[in-house]
Amino acid sequence: MTAPPRALRQLDCFLDMLVAERGAAKNTQEAYRRDLTDYIDYLARAQSEPALASTDSLRDYLSALQTRGMSSATLARRVSALRQFHKFLYVDRHRADDPAAALEGPRRVRNAPGVLSIAEVDGLLRVSREGLDDETRPLGERMRAARMCALLETLYATGLRVSELVSLPKSAARARDPFIAVKGKGGRERIVPLTTHAKKAICAYRALLEAKSPTLAASPFLFPSDGDSGHLTRQAFARDLKTVAVAAGIAASDIHPHALRHAFASHLLQNGADLRVVQELLGHADISTTQIYTHVLDERMRAMVRDLHPLSDESAS
Repeated sequence: MTAPPRALRQLDCFLDMLVAERGAAKNTQEAYRRDLTDYIDYLARAQSEPALASTDSLRDYLSALQTRGMSSATLARRVSALRQFHKFLYVDRHRADDPAAALEGPRRVRNAPGVLSIAEVDGLLRVSREGLDDETRPLGERMRAARMCALLETLYATGLRVSELVSLPKSAARARDPFIAVKGKGGRERIVPLTTHAKKAICAYRALLEAKSPTLAASPFLFPSDGDSGHLTRQAFARDLKTVAVAAGIAASDIHPHALRHAFASHLLQNGADLRVVQELLGHADISTTQIYTHVLDERMRAMVRDLHPLSDESAS
């Protein structure tokens, strides 16, 4: 059965919102379009549409996806797309309720619970860079996309708290500096290194911001906004992060504002960094706070004993 024209118009409006408000690149739009078109087609075969679907209809659809043999990771991503689409329909008054609010995604098994893998971080960064050089895109879209890229590159490069990231001063954009000074909890200051990728992403974003809105660019904040705080909020960052995550094939339920801070610390420790150094970079006053990442050290130490100890069963074989 052909999808109802109203449903297709609603999908187009949702995709337009992703572009206008979140700077979603073409590939991101297409990922959402594929997922949601499949959902709309399923409802059409049941003689329904998103404006009429119930929570039970959504659960039936997810059951049908499981029957197709879809992986839990893909199912979780699809749940995220449905939640965002139906939240849009509710907020934009296409319907009076949100049937997706009660949905629960499948549980995913991780080797290191709560921490993004290096491949997942690479995927997030890759998606955030899409379309930045496309001069045919409206300037506002490119600016918002470049902002997200700069936020992700900076967060993964520095391990900042999200509250520290969004409130960074404009002086952090000085490309000649290989580091930035950060004022953390309790007013404590620390120095964190800034990678070349992050510096380039910040400079690209600031150039587009100055071209789009010279007044906003004059703000003392690196990531300014028109809101009361004067800078991007943690909530806005979290919302846009979920959009990028779904396009990168990561379930929004696996993403939270501090995900890249946790990845920064865990990946450093995996690659041999000293716990005390990571403590300083994260701005933890007490080493015990940093020890939440000791599962990484435990894994590394077990592997070291296994591979290097002369009496290890594995090394003796």
